[in-house]
Amino acid sequence: MKITRPITVFLFLASAFTASLYAQRNITTLEKGWKFLKGDAPQAESAEFNDSKWENVTVPHDWAIFGPFDRNNDLQNVAVTQNLETQASVKTGRTGGLPYVGTGWYRTEFDVETGKQTTLVFDGAMSEARVYVNGQEACFWPLGYNSFHCDVTGLINKDGKDNVLAVRLENRPQSSRWYPGAGLYRNVHVVTTEKIHVPVWGTQITTPYVGQDYASVSLRTEIINAEKKKLTVITKIYSPDGKIVAEKNNQGFINHGQPFTQNFIVNNPLMWSPESPNLYKAVSEIYADDTLQDKYTTTFGIRTIEYIADKGFFLNGKHRKFQGVCNHHDLGPLGAAVNVSALRHQLKLLKDMGCDAIRTAHNMPAPELVRLCDEMGFMMMIEPFDEWDIAKCDNGYHRFFNEWAEKDMVNMLRQYRNNACVVMWSIGNEVPTQCSPEGYKVAKFLQDICHREDPTRPVTCGMDQVSCVLNNGFAAMLDIPGFNYRAHRYEEAYEKLPQNIVLGSETSSTVSSRGVYKFPAVKKAQAIYDDHQSSSYDLEYCSWSNIPDIDFALAEDHEWTIGQFVWTGFDYLGEPSPYDTDAWPNHSSMFGIIDLASIPKDRYYLYRSVWNKNAETLHILPHWNWEGYEGKDIPVFVYTNYPSAELFVNGVSQGKRTKNDSTVVNRYRLMWHNVKYHPGEVKVVAYDNNGNKAAEKSLHTAGKPYRIRLVSEYTSLKADGKDLAYVTLRIEDKDGNLCPTDGRMVNFRVDGEGKYKASANGDPTCLDLFHKPQMHAFNGMLTVIVQAGEKPGKIRLRASAKGVKAGEFVIPVTE
Repeated sequence: MKITRPITVFLFLASAFTASLYAQRNITTLEKGWKFLKGDAPQAESAEFNDSKWENVTVPHDWAIFGPFDRNNDLQNVAVTQNLETQASVKTGRTGGLPYVGTGWYRTEFDVETGKQTTLVFDGAMSEARVYVNGQEACFWPLGYNSFHCDVTGLINKDGKDNVLAVRLENRPQSSRWYPGAGLYRNVHVVTTEKIHVPVWGTQITTPYVGQDYASVSLRTEIINAEKKKLTVITKIYSPDGKIVAEKNNQGFINHGQPFTQNFIVNNPLMWSPESPNLYKAVSEIYADDTLQDKYTTTFGIRTIEYIADKGFFLNGKHRKFQGVCNHHDLGPLGAAVNVSALRHQLKLLKDMGCDAIRTAHNMPAPELVRLCDEMGFMMMIEPFDEWDIAKCDNGYHRFFNEWAEKDMVNMLRQYRNNACVVMWSIGNEVPTQCSPEGYKVAKFLQDICHREDPTRPVTCGMDQVSCVLNNGFAAMLDIPGFNYRAHRYEEAYEKLPQNIVLGSETSSTVSSRGVYKFPAVKKAQAIYDDHQSSSYDLEYCSWSNIPDIDFALAEDHEWTIGQFVWTGFDYLGEPSPYDTDAWPNHSSMFGIIDLASIPKDRYYLYRSVWNKNAETLHILPHWNWEGYEGKDIPVFVYTNYPSAELFVNGVSQGKRTKNDSTVVNRYRLMWHNVKYHPGEVKVVAYDNNGNKAAEKSLHTAGKPYRIRLVSEYTSLKADGKDLAYVTLRIEDKDGNLCPTDGRMVNFRVDGEGKYKASANGDPTCLDLFHKPQMHAFNGMLTVIVQAGEKPGKIRLRASAKGVKAGEFVIPVTE
């Protein structure tokens, strides 16, 4: 299979409150001035309804993230079939222990210019959204993750003023397997245009030919209400540095509703890739009878993608493996409410690890994430569904699938089919339908929609029931067979399936708690401990999964494996395996390479040592505070990109280790399993391929906790009321060593031109509320998030706790 038509479209939705991009097109993002009620209210859709006693909120808004956490919020008695369970059992914390279930209402007002076409665009509303304008129902959209739009032109007040927008949302119990969020958790936009205009997601760009000398670019523009009108479309293509590199002035008519097509040549194109995410813009002016009707910008990239049997995946003609992660949509302590700063923060951490791809598990993403992946250089697998026509959850999407699946797919595909970062579509995750005798028909139905709307990218599906899909034709029918775990069956699948390539659509599911270590350090499935934590030696995993080293080896050893998407990049709210069976207070996952506080776990450095080819990695674990273990064995691991290293304890060599193929673990880790613990210094010296000393690193036994230290890579914030700074809090001794077992309560105070937003510590059992200005440290650390105000100045964060010196962090806020 050869795919050579990359892309990128982004409806130029402004982040400002009101952005008059052009006279003909106006886009307003409705952020402030919303009223919110948790609960139901008769006649709340009415324009005359009195909402004066409702809460004032800013959208995006997640009503449930403020808690409180409670075992009864999501108590379930179910068998999780995708985890191979056959009998029902009590599950706690499955959706984060947060109060997302129930009904909520949002109301606001907006003005528009009279005589215009008016469209409401919702980037996502959780869930079963009923939208009303001036008391009349405008549209209904059940899936909370998808973007959708309503034409409300006929519902607008005659003078265009004081239009009342009301939205009713309802989250049903047992409607999700993880924390879904609640409310208008993504942006809402009002788009006004002339009658003749480009509709929402109305362009499609392909690149039928891409070479080093030139690329052909084809732009198809949908123009509505233009039948029998003589049209002129003038399009200029701008290079990444803003220069015009191609231009066309075409005239014609809309024939039988077909898009208006223009073709261009871009000489010496700058290719899009994760290493060089070059983006072009096509700016189109639409004239009817010589009058300007609309102006529309489409952002796109030029690149080629190829999936070749037996050989693997090629981007711009170069063979590469996906070094990807799966991510849920929540932002940890911020909940599901989308924030560009938070998304960018996550992507920066992943980029430094060497990650180059994101799978949106298991739902449509926020458009801000896709735009950032375009700009920062991450390939994407966008995925819409966790279930089809057969239920996983009693109140899941299966209730809507037959009527809504194609509508949801079309919205997703048209919204993101022009984004250069998107290199494949997924149609589902571990759907029970995969084992149905006619399940392949449902898969074909969805795959055909993808091919119809976007013939440039292949389609995969995350399959976990390997025997079923190999025998019933389900896997053979897909463009790309994607397997969730079951690494031991990759070779069998490769030999049996006609595609002769295999994707690790979901891999590893290693579990760990940052800074927690269990002895001895041995491979173990479903390890359970009294403290409800998992060991950070990165050798523990769930019953269906495996350690990371196995997936590393598969990617390295076989050209036909095209890479992996690790479960998961970040811990997320809900699914606290292996502590999900009546194991409260666990309420967040332990799968993340990075914890819920955005602090990397040890495993981060294991992945970095393999994936990041351009940076030095040298990381030692565990910490070196083991009072009561004097003279006993403490396993010491080193994660490094160097082939060998020597370990010293208090200056005494513990021997030199070299990576080797004796076991898959020895291939990627340097390990000393029988190091006698004595307080003091642990030092590792790394050697290069020639045996020369290349790097060294030390750990020290920490003394008595002395101070709080606040550190951050952020040096300034924008005065936009949304920008965030992530500040790491460390409990240190007087010499600056982290106190790795400290768990004291810390209080926060924020002054100046900003506010305290949230904090988290990464402990999956901690019930401290994120939005309260206090949090227990977890193994000596936590994260504080501060948010800029709308005026320039400074933000001062002060953190204090009993028994230690307070810490302070100051950051400027600029216009």
